[in-house]
Amino acid sequence: MPAPNVHRLLRPLLVWRVRHISERMYLLILSVLVGAGAGLAAVLLKTSVRTMSRLLQEAVPEPQRVFALSLYPIIGITLTALVTKYFLHGHLGRGIAPIIYNTAREGSVVPRSKLYSQLITAFLTVSFGGSAGTEAPITVTGSALGSNAGRVLHLDRRRRRLLTGCGAAAGLAAIFNSPIAGVLFAVETILLELPAQYFIPLLISSATATVVSKALYAGQPFVLITTSWPVNAVPFYVLLGLFTAFFSVYMIRTYYWFDRFFARWPGLNWRKVLLGGMALGALIFLFPTLYGEGYNTVELLLAGRSSHLTDGSIFSVYGDQSPWLLLVLVVFSLLLKVVATSITVGAGGNGGMFGSSLFSGALVGFLFARLLNMSGLVQIPEVHFIVLGMAGTLAGVVHAPLTAIFLIAEITGGYALFVPLMVVSSSSYLITKYFEPYSVYTKKLVHQGVDVYANRDQGLLAQLDPRKLLETDFVPVRPTTTLGELVDIFRQASRNLFPVVAAGGRLLGIISLDAVRDALFDESHYATTLARDLMAPPLAVVGPADDLEHTLAQFDRHGAYALPVCEEDGRYLGFILKSAILARYRRQLIQDSQV
Repeated sequence: MPAPNVHRLLRPLLVWRVRHISERMYLLILSVLVGAGAGLAAVLLKTSVRTMSRLLQEAVPEPQRVFALSLYPIIGITLTALVTKYFLHGHLGRGIAPIIYNTAREGSVVPRSKLYSQLITAFLTVSFGGSAGTEAPITVTGSALGSNAGRVLHLDRRRRRLLTGCGAAAGLAAIFNSPIAGVLFAVETILLELPAQYFIPLLISSATATVVSKALYAGQPFVLITTSWPVNAVPFYVLLGLFTAFFSVYMIRTYYWFDRFFARWPGLNWRKVLLGGMALGALIFLFPTLYGEGYNTVELLLAGRSSHLTDGSIFSVYGDQSPWLLLVLVVFSLLLKVVATSITVGAGGNGGMFGSSLFSGALVGFLFARLLNMSGLVQIPEVHFIVLGMAGTLAGVVHAPLTAIFLIAEITGGYALFVPLMVVSSSSYLITKYFEPYSVYTKKLVHQGVDVYANRDQGLLAQLDPRKLLETDFVPVRPTTTLGELVDIFRQASRNLFPVVAAGGRLLGIISLDAVRDALFDESHYATTLARDLMAPPLAVVGPADDLEHTLAQFDRHGAYALPVCEEDGRYLGFILKSAILARYRRQLIQDSQV
């Protein structure tokens, strides 16, 4: 149904709403609906991935399964690449970074295609063994649901931003049955700043998604019941925070390196798909723990069945003869998980680093605790450090310590570990941020010149479209126009600046009425003085795509009130006024501040 028809059908409902439902209650109702929708999407994706993954594995006998697991990811990445090219026209937008950009710089306008594209491509990638998580696709889907609901219902930018955050919170909450972590993730990662009164819709949306998830038996991936933690282990918690911090820096930098590596082949490149799929298949053949999200590996660790990690791998022929064999597998798995995820996404698949951070963090915590226990110096509960390693790595990689603390506490039932979780997560976050100021989601955006953590003024300026501020009523003149002709033009013009433009449209200079005022009274030069004799070079020239922060810096540097706007080839387009920018900024600020 065309969008205008939808708006026409909704108009009576919107009018009725304004008359009978308060604004606050309206937002609460919408947060429930967005939460329910995101919860259903999460259940759909997790259930379909789990079912398809089980069917694919059961379709192959045990002896040949390791070979099948190596080939499945190639199929999944290829199918995802085909869907992206032929059904999505090459526009998929993997990961959380595009949503952060949409929220910070595009008024929370998320493309409608993300309502379904993330679900389909993540299903194809992960169910066929792609080494990535489904948390990012679900978060993006929830954000798209909230954003597009706001657009259809004609909500302003601020309320649309709130619903975008509600969808993101609901998506993560439904995946893990962790409503508080969902809210904190939306605030720390997507929204970055939010008025206190908007926490209620976020909580309601997140709780609604969790209820939907539980009602449909989606469940949560991990369960851990613990009642205490040893006080003498506090120094080791600090050491684990340091360990997970440096590992988080490794994961961020590795993911970013592979992102730049695969950027050499933009779009659907079959060489990239084939080579990436084969490389991922080889990694999974050597280390089957890298297959899929990897949550089954974490469950084995939490259940104290770490010896089963070698099952189905080429290392299983050695049995339990060497206690170091398991640790070798763990070291390679935790180091190569980010590589496998990067290849999965870079080669054309879809998935995120959220689940991979949890997987790697669990292995880091297990390795840390097992080495200490094998040293004989101290005995510490390994299951605690597995959970703490997950929190520390997630806090460092995503730069969201509160999300890490509450997520791990909620999904493992480890609320008794709150103090250790705070110690590990905060120390890991602070150390990681010292070496890597930006998270795995925002590092690429920052290197592209988009600082999503910029102050509010920069954020508002970035939302303004410079093209809409272009003034085109300045009268252009030719370089051969005489002073007498200019006098007639001056009498009829409403502006004090006159661009001197060549025949091809290229800007040559500017005539200021104030600068030539004295020459106007010398009639003897009316026929001999030309525009080229009176013009002066522009103080600065800006382009139509230049951000307004840069343009304002040019105004301040040269003390100008108007600057010409030209294409890269010098073709004159118009002027941009400092007063127009500030006036539009004030209107945007007022609109943004309305609650």
